[in-house]
Amino acid sequence: MLKRNLIGLFRSFEQTGDKAKYPGLETRTFKVPKDKLWDELIYVLKQHKIKIVHEVKSVGELIIEKRTISGRVQDVTITLYDINPIKTAIDIYSASRGNFGDLGSNYRTILDLLKLIDQKFAQFKE
Repeated sequence: MLKRNLIGLFRSFEQTGDKAKYPGLETRTFKVPKDKLWDELIYVLKQHKIKIVHEVKSVGELIIEKRTISGRVQDVTITLYDINPIKTAIDIYSASRGNFGDLGSNYRTILDLLKLIDQKFAQFKE
């Protein structure tokens, strides 16, 4: 975490992936169809009062907006994609608006969202 905060002096984005550099940023896969996961994810985000700016169900992309404590705005893109008809993966990309680094806030935002997703869909986690 300290390493990510130091890198955050210069970098203002973070993302999950199959080969994540930092712990906890691995792509999440669930044994549930994409449509069902989509509906449940929208419900969970609205329940936690997370502002959804744009959603495209056919593509599986959600864009949410989050304000940090310092007042900066983060644009977070959540992408759902089919691995097969009964298996879906989730990746998250978060970027801060502005010129300076994020001091690790995008990393923490992604970890918070993944924690929320993991709690809600624990029974489907692969």
